Amino acid sequence: MNSLAAVILAAGQSKRMGQPKMLLPWGGTTVIGRVIATFAEASLNEIVIVTGGAREAVERETERLGREYPVRCVHNPQYESGEMLSSLQAGLLSLGTQFEAALIGLGDQPQLSLAAVHKVISANEANTAQLIVPSYNMRRGHPWLVNRFFWPALLALKSPQTLRDFLNTFSTKILYVESDQTILKDLDTPEDYLKEKPCI
Repeated sequence: MNSLAAVILAAGQSKRMGQPKMLLPWGGTTVIGRVIATFAEASLNEIVIVTGGAREAVERETERLGREYPVRCVHNPQYESGEMLSSLQAGLLSLGTQFEAALIGLGDQPQLSLAAVHKVISANEANTAQLIVPSYNMRRGHPWLVNRFFWPALLALKSPQTLRDFLNTFSTKILYVESDQTILKDLDTPEDYLKEKPCI
């Protein structure tokens, strides 16, 4: 599946968590480790982690995980002011011309099910849609897929424009795929982490 890469947005500063959430334990790995494993298990062989806050620690962890998974890092120098948009742009700019589409995921979404990732990938293989978004109870979630055709439009966005603005602008082009509730889950606060983390 060389034509499809994953861009995982992991540049946040974890202000509400109070510590770097990507590095929190999650089962036998870390939060970012579980996310990487899920995308690798979906047969993606190019996984880009966009770093920002706690850059050095997250990159060390990613390098360690790179011994097992096809993952690399790219840094977003605008992570403090550019919000999620600048991280996505940094990730897209790092991809080679061989990729026809990018699957956009979140680094703080270790609850994400493998089935949810497979649904988006399968929809991409079965359709010609250039934007594929998973939904649960009429709410959009992650990971969503964007074909290279739309990359120039994403790269042209400037703050205060957001990814939501982009999806709303091209709403008629979106193929929605009904998924499970894990596409909506992420970790923002210590309460989220304690509630969601595995028991082992």
